[in-house]
Parts: sequence; C-alpha cells; structure tokens
Amino acid sequence: MSEHHVLARLQLSGEKFEIIVNPDSALNYKLGRINDIDKVLIAYEVYTDVRKGLKASSEKLMKYFKTTDVRKIADIIIKQGELQVTAEQRRKLIEEKKKQIIAFITKNCIDPRTNLPIPALRVEQAMEQVKVSIDPFKEAEGQALKVIDALKSILPLKIERVRLEVKVKPEYAPKMYNFIKSYGYLEREEWLSDGSWMANVDLPAGLQTDFLDKLNKLTKSTAQVRILK
Repeated sequence: MSEHHVLARLQLSGEKFEIIVNPDSALNYKLGRINDIDKVLIAYEVYTDVRKGLKASSEKLMKYFKTTDVRKIADIIIKQGELQVTAEQRRKLIEEKKKQIIAFITKNCIDPRTNLPIPALRVEQAMEQVKVSIDPFKEAEGQALKVIDALKSILPLKIERVRLEVKVKPEYAPKMYNFIKSYGYLEREEWLSDGSWMANVDLPAGLQTDFLDKLNKLTKSTAQVRILK
C-alpha cells in the first residue's frame, strides 16, 4: 500500500476480510472524529486478500456480516478490526496517548514520602527509563495502571483508591471479570440466592466515574453499587 492507501483488516472465525481506505480519514473514523464512511473508502469492495486481488463472495459476506452492503461492512471492519497506520500517524498517536497517561498519573498518584503530586517531567523520565510500551488504540486509563506498576520499581508513588461493592444480574456476570480486571482488582465475589453476582472491587479513585459509566452501559443501568469504607 502507498502512503495514500492502507488496509483495514478483520478476522472472524479464521476468515480474513480487508478493505482499502484512506489512512487519515480511516483513523479519524476509528477514533470517532468523523462518521462519513464515504470519505474513508478508496474502493467499494471487500477482499479476503487485497494483495492477491481476491474478493469476498456475497455468500461469505452474508454468513459473517449478515449483509452485502460494503458501507456497513466497512464500518464493522474499521471499528472492530486492525487498521494500518503510517509511521507518522503512529508517532503522533503514541505521543498523544503518552500525555494522557502522564496526566492520569500526576492527577491520581502522590509521592508517599511527601504526600505531594509527582511532577509530569519526573513521570515521563521514569517511563523512558523503564521503557514503557504504549498502545496507541487502547484507553489511556487502563494503560496507566500498568505503567504505574512498572514505575514502582524506580519511582516512589502511591495511588488513591476506592473500594466498591457491585451487584449485577446473572446474565451480566460473565462480562464482569475482564471488565473489572481492566480497572482494578476483584477482592471477593459471591453468587446470591436469586442468581445475582456480587463482588468487592478495588480500583483507583480517579477511575471511579468512568468505571460506573461503563458498568451502567454493560448492565443497562441495572447494576447496584455501594462505596465501601
């Protein structure tokens, strides 16, 4: 692909689907900055292998996407799949994500020796020292938790935390493990007589609002939450 054309790719049950897209427009679409798919697509075709020129059959598209509408399929591929990015795009994305991670750490962590916030420059220097890897497409908050763990080996820091008791209906319980793991720690869990799932969760105080927002979306606002001392 040239710098003007890149691929977006999605694998479903071992089957590969590819589309040819404009790199800048596709990235903005994936990040939610634009919503016009026609500005993204270079070719209105879905391929199983662009390099070999192999197009996906209508039967295969119906089987995996339940439609043959290229625009609808492209939306799924870009949002759920892997998007090739140029070297300059990746550099900018990583730098932007790095700033967000540093901002999270300086806001939520303190030096336990002084009880004062840790300067952003000191955090950045420590990240470079431990060679932190940053994913340009993953949320900054979740990555910040891993960065904090890595920095503890060379930088004294303490993160303010909150403990919550969460109760969800049984149909939402399977989603909870990975969800909670991305925010904090599952201290204990219990299945109740009515089939509900209850757990105590320990997470950074700065993530509480975002955690509750996503919890409500996952459970259709049926989750019950209580702050624990």
